Amino acid sequence: MSRPQQVLILDYGSQYTQLIARRVRENQVYCEIHPGTISLEAIKEIDPAAIILSGGPESVYEAEAPKSDPGLFELGLPVLGVCYGQQLMAVQLGGKVERSTAHEYGPAQLSIDNDADLFSSFEQGDNVEVWMSHGDRMTALPPGFHAIGHSDNAPLAAIADPSRRLFGIQFHPEVAHTPRGGDMIRGFLFEVAELKPNWTPGSFVDEAIERIRSQVGPDARVVCGLSGGVDSAVAAVLCHRALGDRLTCIFVDNGLLRHNEAKQVEHAMTQELGLRLITAHAADEFLNPLTGITDPEQKRKTIGRVFIDVFERHAANIEGAKFLVQGTLYPDVIESVSVRGPSAVIKSHHNVGGLPERMNLDLVEPLRELFKDEVRRVGESMGMPHHILWRQPFPGPGLAVRCLGAIDAQRLSVLREADSIVDEELRKSAIYEQIWQSFAVLLPVRSVGVMGDDRTYEETCIVRAIHSSDGMTADWVRVPYETLARISSRIINEVRGVNRVAYDISSKPPATIEWA
Repeated sequence: MSRPQQVLILDYGSQYTQLIARRVRENQVYCEIHPGTISLEAIKEIDPAAIILSGGPESVYEAEAPKSDPGLFELGLPVLGVCYGQQLMAVQLGGKVERSTAHEYGPAQLSIDNDADLFSSFEQGDNVEVWMSHGDRMTALPPGFHAIGHSDNAPLAAIADPSRRLFGIQFHPEVAHTPRGGDMIRGFLFEVAELKPNWTPGSFVDEAIERIRSQVGPDARVVCGLSGGVDSAVAAVLCHRALGDRLTCIFVDNGLLRHNEAKQVEHAMTQELGLRLITAHAADEFLNPLTGITDPEQKRKTIGRVFIDVFERHAANIEGAKFLVQGTLYPDVIESVSVRGPSAVIKSHHNVGGLPERMNLDLVEPLRELFKDEVRRVGESMGMPHHILWRQPFPGPGLAVRCLGAIDAQRLSVLREADSIVDEELRKSAIYEQIWQSFAVLLPVRSVGVMGDDRTYEETCIVRAIHSSDGMTADWVRVPYETLARISSRIINEVRGVNRVAYDISSKPPATIEWA
């Protein structure tokens, strides 16, 4: 099966580059992000159908500013330069960019001077709101270009050389603050580049199955470290469709899971998804080495070391296993792409620590091209149950990073009960599926309370609920007071060991999603 046409996004350091990719993919067009400094030979090897140059924080004239190979403009491909990308294209093709007398950051009115190509869904003379973010501006057009849009502070806010299909815009069409930016991106994809919207969840599934079979071959067996989360579940189902019973999933019950989670995962994976599953019941193996450890990083390292030991012991019984399935996502891949580097250096996002090297296993990562929302759509296209696809992310170290201080079975039990109440009450609310993560945290902080006629001196529970699209940034959820009141009342009355509940209203940054 041939791969779909793709758009190559060259990244020059903009905080919005991932948004460009999302906007392109929303139109069922496949795209990939690579460093802006990628070589011309590498671009030719990728063989894109169109190129988008991202924004960036620097001036094109700075010595350390990232540059593209100017030969990309001679490939005959449609190119759209966004903000820094427009300025870089202009300078490399003979135009002029100068420091603006006034930095422009925020909303501006763009006047449409030409209603073809990029602006084909607009009328000439339209004034539309756009989001500017620049300190330089173009003052002289490259040969062959003309202005197709202007603002009060940027007379060359949008430029074009239609004969060569080269376009540049000084603003950001990918952000929500440019309300009609999606129309402009569609103008580039479908009017300028004449691409087809043929990258769908169904087409991805067919292609992924073919790739898995080609990579694994006809005989080798495959192991999947299954957490029960969305990513590992979708990756496992894809591999099961490709390989059948040659896939064996291993689920490690580390004693750090949520209330009834092990039973729920076992039922979902075997009874609902039909996967071959081995459960490693290993709570004591994890809890004993964690005794007395309070440092979060030491907890993580201890859990990772024990996980490898447990997983390796069970995987060793699977004869002929040569591959390890992992639910790596695209944000994991591009997080480590250096804007200045000559190539993408992919960091290891291995939920199973050093297992691939230690067990001499090759990785199968069928989701490494997808964002989280795309993973869910792929799962839906395969008929996976809604409750599996909408499970909230859960950290690999489990409750160990939510039970601050020393861990023991009693404190974990308290945390499980409190966390279960948070989950139950938020599921009753209308906002549950808008929440990225919601959970309870147990602090080793005691305070005085009164229950009946008795004085109490017990620990504190923190409730955390955040909105996010990918976990890289997050904002706290404005949970209705009535819901928070029910959560607090139930935890204090039903969970022995807690007499105070607080709600975390910290965003990321500066805080993190988890407490440890």
